[in-house]
Amino acid sequence: MKIRMFKSIVLILATLEVNGQQPDTTRHEKFSFHAQTTVINQFKPAFKANYTGQNSLVPNQESKLSVTSTLFFGAKLWQGASMYINPEIGGGSGLSGSLGVAASTNGETYRIGNPTPQFELARIFFRQIFSLSGESEYQEGDFNKLGGKISTRYISFIIGKICVSDYFDNNIYNHDPRTQFMSWALMSNGAWDFPANIRGYTPSIILEYVTPGQELRYGFSLVPREANGMAMNWEISKAGSQTLEYTRHYNLAGKNGTFRILSFFTTTDMGNYNQSIILNPSAPDVIATRKYGRTKYGFGINAEQSISESLGAFFRAGWNDGNNETWAFSEIDRSLSFGISSNGRKWNRQNDILGIAYVISGISGPHRNYLKAGGNGFMLGDGNLNYSLENLAEIYYTFELSKSIYLSGACQVIMNPGYNKDRGPVNVFSIRIHTII
Repeated sequence: MKIRMFKSIVLILATLEVNGQQPDTTRHEKFSFHAQTTVINQFKPAFKANYTGQNSLVPNQESKLSVTSTLFFGAKLWQGASMYINPEIGGGSGLSGSLGVAASTNGETYRIGNPTPQFELARIFFRQIFSLSGESEYQEGDFNKLGGKISTRYISFIIGKICVSDYFDNNIYNHDPRTQFMSWALMSNGAWDFPANIRGYTPSIILEYVTPGQELRYGFSLVPREANGMAMNWEISKAGSQTLEYTRHYNLAGKNGTFRILSFFTTTDMGNYNQSIILNPSAPDVIATRKYGRTKYGFGINAEQSISESLGAFFRAGWNDGNNETWAFSEIDRSLSFGISSNGRKWNRQNDILGIAYVISGISGPHRNYLKAGGNGFMLGDGNLNYSLENLAEIYYTFELSKSIYLSGACQVIMNPGYNKDRGPVNVFSIRIHTII
């Protein structure tokens, strides 16, 4: 029954189209409704592997499908205040259950905790904006945004269940696996172990200070009770994650650009890599060393630069201390990514997008030693490790089939999957359909 209902929602959303008219800049929405469905099919041929462990990418030929459908409801409450609710259904799987590749290949599988279609109230949050200026600009209605005039300088307070990456580490060229690059380490800074349940959401409080040239954001979020778990830890005196980001907008030679600096600090009952090896050198288990008071901290930089009307470039770099186990995102302690994105203006396909990117991922010494000794994280564990940096290249092209339906084709090449020179290279081919209303 669940599967039939799920398929019906996908088909309904896939047939809906918006009318394509220009926004009415005099309109102030009191209510909003939007929806999206994203279907991604990924295929990989068989590849060479000298050995395969519990959390390895399976070396056999493989094909996997993921589907998410989300509804976005919004309502204005009073001046500057609004409420948003996002019910979501997600199902399917990443290749090998999203195991064996640090920069995992399908960012939508981060919203899927079970292959069987499952319902979740993904987001439910309140936002209050306090204007600091009489100047305003028009904000077009979108997912979790009400159309209308908004102050150019404001303070904002957000509380509820959200996706933290909606507010931090944004980049107009590589942030959304539903429309842009699909790799986890491209949609976000791979070294940012950002707080979330297994579906990508968590209760949080966000404070924002926004001006035309600068932005400052702080967030406090709950973390899962277990690494990569669904249930959240409400003992905020013992567990939680804090994120701070400064954003600077600038103009270089007449072209817009943005630079962001991010930091995070997480504390919970993490396990320690070195201690797990001391306790059991031949079969270390980081879970056996968990205790409260352990921390993880890190930093990231993020830049985007317009080059022409059709071309833009981006860059990200990140680092975390890597002493204690990865808790919520991906087993990456060092990350460097860059690439370009172009719309189809030059070949008369204004709303098509071509993107090319490269991401290099690494891990700390303790993390490396743990995997070498045969330890398992929640994503990696080949039973051994001939260490090298993991490299992933991705190219995609998105065709606008209509104003609400987009078809993408993508190819990824992965060298040293899971940081292991004894495995790969791996080729992954993807087809994505994304519909919106």
